[in-house]
Amino acid sequence: MAAEVERAAGPAELADAAELSRVLGRLLPGLETDSKLGRRRALEALQHILEDNEGPSADPAAFQGPWARLLLPRLLRLLADPAERCRALAVHLLDLGLRRAARPCDALPRLVPALTARLARPEPARPPPEVCEELRLALVQLLGQTVRLGGAALAPHLDDAVRALRGALLDPFAAVRRESCECAAALARATPDHFHMQSESLISPLMHTISHQHWKVRVAVIEATGTVIQFGNGKSVDDVLSHFAQRLFDDVSQVRQAVTSVVGGWLLALRDRYSFFHKLIPLLLSSFNDEMPEIRQLAANLWEKVGLQWQEENEADLKDKLDFALPPPPHYPQESRPVLGCRELVFRNLSKILPAICHDITDWVVGTRVKSAQLLPVLLLHAEDHITQHLEIILRTLQRACTDEEAAVVSSCARSAELIGTFINPEVSLKLILSMLKKAPSSSSLLILASVIRGCPRDAIQPHLKVITTELAQARVCQASENDLYLEHLLLCVQTLVSVCREDCSVASLQLVEVLVTIMALAGATALGDKAQETMESLAMAENVPSSQDLYRKHMGPLLERLTASHSDWTAHSVELLQFCEVVTRSGPAVGETLQHVVPTLRACLQTTRDPHMCLKLFSILSSLLLRSKDTIDSQGQFGVYLDTVVKDILMPNLQWRAGKTAAAIRTAAVSCLWALTSSDILSAKQVQDVQDGLLPRVLATLEEDVQTTRLISCRIINVFLKTSGDVMDPDKFIKIYPELLKRLDDVSNDVRMAAASTLLTWLRCIQSADGKSYYQSSIQYLYRELLLHLDDPESAIQDAVLEVLKEGSVLFPDLLVRETEAVIHKHRSTAYCDQLLQHVQATAAAQ
Repeated sequence: MAAEVERAAGPAELADAAELSRVLGRLLPGLETDSKLGRRRALEALQHILEDNEGPSADPAAFQGPWARLLLPRLLRLLADPAERCRALAVHLLDLGLRRAARPCDALPRLVPALTARLARPEPARPPPEVCEELRLALVQLLGQTVRLGGAALAPHLDDAVRALRGALLDPFAAVRRESCECAAALARATPDHFHMQSESLISPLMHTISHQHWKVRVAVIEATGTVIQFGNGKSVDDVLSHFAQRLFDDVSQVRQAVTSVVGGWLLALRDRYSFFHKLIPLLLSSFNDEMPEIRQLAANLWEKVGLQWQEENEADLKDKLDFALPPPPHYPQESRPVLGCRELVFRNLSKILPAICHDITDWVVGTRVKSAQLLPVLLLHAEDHITQHLEIILRTLQRACTDEEAAVVSSCARSAELIGTFINPEVSLKLILSMLKKAPSSSSLLILASVIRGCPRDAIQPHLKVITTELAQARVCQASENDLYLEHLLLCVQTLVSVCREDCSVASLQLVEVLVTIMALAGATALGDKAQETMESLAMAENVPSSQDLYRKHMGPLLERLTASHSDWTAHSVELLQFCEVVTRSGPAVGETLQHVVPTLRACLQTTRDPHMCLKLFSILSSLLLRSKDTIDSQGQFGVYLDTVVKDILMPNLQWRAGKTAAAIRTAAVSCLWALTSSDILSAKQVQDVQDGLLPRVLATLEEDVQTTRLISCRIINVFLKTSGDVMDPDKFIKIYPELLKRLDDVSNDVRMAAASTLLTWLRCIQSADGKSYYQSSIQYLYRELLLHLDDPESAIQDAVLEVLKEGSVLFPDLLVRETEAVIHKHRSTAYCDQLLQHVQATAAAQ
């Protein structure tokens, strides 16, 4: 062949070839010398000749013959030279020769096996023959140059080239791996008709390299894999899908972008793409939620091209849908609707894609769960109303996934449920969701329900409003758990109903109020309770009533009827008790309109045989109501009708002394409640006189309680009794009061002593206004004597208070007081107070 070419060459070319042969002939013996230095100098001289652009080697036609006959065989032998520098020069000269030769393809039968011998690994665990990594890089670059120059002529040598690449793809040097990936892609493009027979052997080393620590290597592997499969065997898609899916979690955005681009290219151009749609579509759509906007845009553009291409290829099947296209729903969740081809692709492959997503969404790896959860709403958005046939499995999956600890998973699941509400008839979806609630109420079911409601249009959800709220108000649902997350999702259901249905909520207002009251009762004084109260205000606004108190007034009767129906079984932990407390506390004036429910319930629950902790809570509630009586329990002026019940059936039994600290705590609560009753404006003087006969003995007994608060409040209550009706009180009962008060002057608490002194002052004023004060002379004398002792008290405040009492009492029997004072003045540590008292008595007498 070379001879034929030489005969066909012109005289000038033959002369240049002859000259080049003579020059090479002088240098070639140096390539075979035993001296490393000699070989290197010969190679350097050859390099000078080949790089000379004006010498005899400049003409490719003249260069071809000497290159193929003389230079190529010797350079290939030098690839295994012991000297590294010689091997490097040999690789460089081979590259120069290939570029300069007129027919580089003629070198392939000898060049490719030689390169393979230096790059291919004898065994997978052993290193390649070439030990220098820079030289391995140069060899791979030379192989790539060979592929680019050889083109389709490489087909007979494809096996050798692939063996070389298999070794290079696993090279420890990252640059070699990157160059090998580019070379593999070039080889696939160069030999499209034959490459499919060898492509599968490259997949394994590529997948071993796809997780390399250098992101540029990972990108190169992904791009090379795309080309290798594009021109090779499509069956290899199954072998790489899991690896590509893992690269979607890569921290480097360029890697994720490469995966998106390659998968999109396969969906557009892969020969067997129809067989792999259900496997490739999830990978491309997963990039719709990438954190980088460039990747999201790339995925959207590729997906639209895929849809339009598939639509064009299947135009006959889609003719009716194209000609009679239905508009998107008026409440469509985004501005642009995917093209028909995209929607059809997802719908037709959803039955194959969905089981995998339902499995991965509960995977133990967080990233997998997040990606799967983010992919689901994208699929549902494309499938639209076709998801009806898969609704049951989707809802079961969402119910499990909504319990995830990752907020991203829960958020995506809520979005999926919202799309179910958008595209599916509520009659279908609510039937399944409410059955889930009936079977086993859970926070995830409530979140799904709230999201579905949010996605529904108002006119579609309105016919089902009563059914939904009735189910939510059932005790098995609204009282199923005290967990904060459960209550939050229950509240979310109500908030969503109020925001979506607005004025339509009036038909289910009672049930919504019941649910909100339950949430507030279980949440207590927390941020969740405040949110529930805000929702109550929103409900009131939706129903065009001024405030939540008006909403309570509207439903107070039925609400209390339901709550109090089971009061005989209440304990401190009963949800109904907590609900009752919330209603009577927050309803304001409305509680005064339903005393026929409130008072009998209090009477039944505040019996001495009931749970003491419940009694303490109810006494606290009753006290707070009595302190704001005009705005609460007596807003209609009807409390007087129930006064006898409150005093005789509630307060008096609980003021009775019983052993134990719990009983003492209840007596304290009862005394506090009585103080709220007597100190407020709710009772007239006549009503106070009516109740004090039965209460006074019990209150006097509580002056001996161990609890300081009880003694203090009891003193104040007695003071109120005396101010109101002390002058008309039975003398025998009246005279029994002051001894108990005198004892309190020795109390350990100064507050109690001050309150006792103030009450004694009131007691003395009652005698001044009463007839027959001589009846009390002996008692007054005893009182003078005891009070004079307390004028010597260490506490100046007590001395001042006692002095005021004595001054007030001096008008009754001044001479008697003077005698008693003079009898003890010499015993006092300080006579100042006694002197003041005597001066006061004398001044009063002079004034009279």
